Amino acid sequence: MAKKVTMQDVANRVGVSKVTVSKALRGNKDISEDMKERIRQAAAEFGYVFNTNGSALGDDLPRCIGIISTERFYGQGDSFYIELYRLVSNYVEKIHYTSMFHILDADNEKNQVLPRMVQDKKVDGIIILGQLSKEYVQKVVELNIPLVFLDFYYDKFNVDSVNTDNFFGAYEITNNLIEKGHNNLAFVGNLNLTSSIQDRFLGYYKSILEYKLPFRNSWIINDRTDDSIWLDISLPEEMPTAFVCNCDKTAMILIEKLKSSGYRIPEDYSVVGFDDSIHAMQSNPSISTVKVDLEEMARVSVKMISKKINNPDVQYGRVMIKSKLITRDSVKEI
Repeated sequence: MAKKVTMQDVANRVGVSKVTVSKALRGNKDISEDMKERIRQAAAEFGYVFNTNGSALGDDLPRCIGIISTERFYGQGDSFYIELYRLVSNYVEKIHYTSMFHILDADNEKNQVLPRMVQDKKVDGIIILGQLSKEYVQKVVELNIPLVFLDFYYDKFNVDSVNTDNFFGAYEITNNLIEKGHNNLAFVGNLNLTSSIQDRFLGYYKSILEYKLPFRNSWIINDRTDDSIWLDISLPEEMPTAFVCNCDKTAMILIEKLKSSGYRIPEDYSVVGFDDSIHAMQSNPSISTVKVDLEEMARVSVKMISKKINNPDVQYGRVMIKSKLITRDSVKEI
């Protein structure tokens, strides 16, 4: 295990006392701006962290990352965010930080109630896992605590984010369907739900535009309400030959719906998903999909928030993690 960095290490690097380092990191007016900057730079180089409430973490206390998510992502059979949280937590441990996880219920998100860990200033940085309402995110941003969005973004906020390349992944899998002879393709997913679903739709739509294929509004099929309650998927009167689903769970539900209506998959209709979650393999037939690199998303998000804790001025922008096309049994060439 690497040697724990202390305030004395920073003081030795700059050639000042621990008291001067403490005052500088607290923003004390007794310390010149030039000296404050020298000390901040030295602290960043060492990886020494100073808590947002003014207490030093480098000497005794563990550094802590708060992870905030919302209950609507954790319904029965929804494993995507559970797995992503597990990986984030593992990477937090690897850098010798601690983490605190809070799942918001619908009322607390609606009423913008901050978790106790945030109110009591027990965390030094925050990862928001999955898209929360803009109003709630605004409340978190106003705290001026180092912050990273994971698996979503908002243009309104100047906050770094980590996402899979949803646009290109959907574009690639739609192109693959077209190359297999499918010229009539529907998209299944609620476009109002998350930025990820919107980007997946746009990737699908770009593919259709490039190949100059027909597009019908009736081929945008809803799978959930805006509150993420699953719906009984309604099949369009004029059926496409293939369905591009926003996630594997939707693809599995759609396959069961088609089978119960007397259709065969993939003989009658092809269906693809996104995520490469457990649903893709549980389905019969198994689902062709886009594999999201959850491991890399977790690693990058933890790296970003730890760097921002050390130096809040560090900016990464919107970071995209490459995805991979996975071919299975739910697609037929025509």
